[in-house]
Amino acid sequence: MIIAIPKEIMSEEKRVAAIPETVEKLVKMGFKVTVETKAGEGIFCGDEEYTQAGAEIITDVASLYAQADIILKVKEPRHNDRVNKHEIEMMKGESILITFLHPAAPFSHKNIKMLRDKGITSFTMDSIPRTSKAQRMDALTSMSTVTGYKAVLIAANRLPKFIPMIGTAIGSIKPANFLVVGVGVVGLQAIATVKRLGGIITVVDIRPEAREAASSLGAKIGGFEAPPELAIGKWGYARALPAEWLAKEREALTPLLAESDAVILSALIPGEVAPILITDEMVAKMKAGSVIVDVSIDQGGNCAITEAGQEIIKHNIFISGLQNIPGRMPVHATWLYANNIFNYVENLFKKGVGELDLEDEIVQNSLVTRHGKIVHAGTLKALGEAQ
Repeated sequence: MIIAIPKEIMSEEKRVAAIPETVEKLVKMGFKVTVETKAGEGIFCGDEEYTQAGAEIITDVASLYAQADIILKVKEPRHNDRVNKHEIEMMKGESILITFLHPAAPFSHKNIKMLRDKGITSFTMDSIPRTSKAQRMDALTSMSTVTGYKAVLIAANRLPKFIPMIGTAIGSIKPANFLVVGVGVVGLQAIATVKRLGGIITVVDIRPEAREAASSLGAKIGGFEAPPELAIGKWGYARALPAEWLAKEREALTPLLAESDAVILSALIPGEVAPILITDEMVAKMKAGSVIVDVSIDQGGNCAITEAGQEIIKHNIFISGLQNIPGRMPVHATWLYANNIFNYVENLFKKGVGELDLEDEIVQNSLVTRHGKIVHAGTLKALGEAQ
């Protein structure tokens, strides 16, 4: 079987799905590996390093896709302007795609239907279950570590004020107030980064354990709680709240937003559309010059007016909807992701090259399309087709 590693084409996306070390491991498993030329240039890894690891370098991306049995990517497929073809169009029918698909998010639905209609078996790396066995494949956690750190730096760069307390000859400048909504891996890393920069941190999370973790890092806990049976889902992830509880959460967030200089939004429901926690009206009540970094945008966003992939100013508030934050710190992000995806492939084909283990819990949870059908529960729910 041939595994193909294309060069990522999203703007500012410098990651790649495999590094020479993981290529070498894939070859030892019995796969033939092809890599698009310059796929690793964003991480300063040349074609010759992939060749030495046992890969074949291919210059024609259409040819790369056409002969591939398995495609390993970082980001969801999109239109390749250089060859004027969508990446899914270039894949051969009944091939296998493994990448971040974010299948429940509205912007992904067209992709998912294209994959279904072409008979492609697709797996999404953002639906890996939170189990001890799956930890080494958990790309969402790996990328969230990068995102939490980088999101705070984006906010710091856009803030028109200092983050730490600064003493001057004419008095002290107060530290900036950060609000972190959603204390998963992104949120915890954001808290640690704000703390290093000297800011004041308030957090909101519907899960008691998440609030305790945030408190242990020195964050103040915002005033909103939901019953555990409503708040906590499988593997300890957050659960989608009923509409009346979402309204209560927005009510609790409104005064916190008004006091905040920067907001990091990272409240996610695995495999589902992100909950809308901040409305246009709530943004309008924030202090002019404040910043929102909505890192949940890949699953639709926590702020109603965030624009996917864009940085905008509305109501004098800077709102970042950048979709590829880890791609802006590509060296470490790629090292983490390439190892995650190798471990995933190794688990997927543990019965042997060419034999998918579809009985495996990790595989079942991350399977999106198969045999011309959409099978991912969160996607079916988002499409209104849940069984």
